[in-house]
Amino acid sequence: MRLRRQAKPMYVILAVLFALTFAFLGVGSGSGGGLDQLFQGLNPFHHSGTSVSAAQKEVKAHPNNPKGFRDLASAYEAKTDRAGAISALQSYTTLKPNDVAAWNELAGQQQAQADQYLTDYRNAYQIRQDAAPSQLLQPTGKLGTAFGTNPLEQAAAQRADTAVNDLSQKVQLAYASVQSSYDQVTKLTPNQPYAWANLARAAQTAGDNATAVKGYKRYLKLSPGTSVAPQIKQLIKQLSPAPTKPSKPKK
Repeated sequence: MRLRRQAKPMYVILAVLFALTFAFLGVGSGSGGGLDQLFQGLNPFHHSGTSVSAAQKEVKAHPNNPKGFRDLASAYEAKTDRAGAISALQSYTTLKPNDVAAWNELAGQQQAQADQYLTDYRNAYQIRQDAAPSQLLQPTGKLGTAFGTNPLEQAAAQRADTAVNDLSQKVQLAYASVQSSYDQVTKLTPNQPYAWANLARAAQTAGDNATAVKGYKRYLKLSPGTSVAPQIKQLIKQLSPAPTKPSKPKK
């Protein structure tokens, strides 16, 4: 129960954060509206033909040659191995830090991984709820103590709590990685509006409202005629901190 109480605020925070992002950006709507068009085509590379084993041999033989890591990332992507692709792209961008397309590709892979973690988190949370259904109805205080706890439910709930807490950390770290990659893109292409839109969205999802507001404002400045300006302005208003009220002068 103690673990459950500690984890509950995180459930609420994540739920609100992701609901906020989905509601305003039109994620999953299937309509193609909102800001969805801003975030399409994150993977401009589409390589094929090199196997993972061949690329690994290439990397081992020439560890300082970025091409080997580029081929390895493509091979992992062909096998839908996001973790492998992310690792290879991180090595590639270390050797080729000015490759904007690679940074966008890395962010796209990280975004897919983060979204999968979020799905896993939601499933684990539901399992946690189902693991101890009687706890949801059990009275609190002395009456609850008198009823006692079901040891089987308690053990199942503790295992589920561990899985939920682990996934919540993975979700946070994964979305922070997406933000970091898009931040690098804005540094390399400061006048590209979509770079700032991508950073703003990633920062918002990661819970960094200050960076999200900065990114959205920069996007509007670079692309003032965008059709989604009203939605973005509403986001900026919602994510900005409330103005502090001036203190009353002492009499």
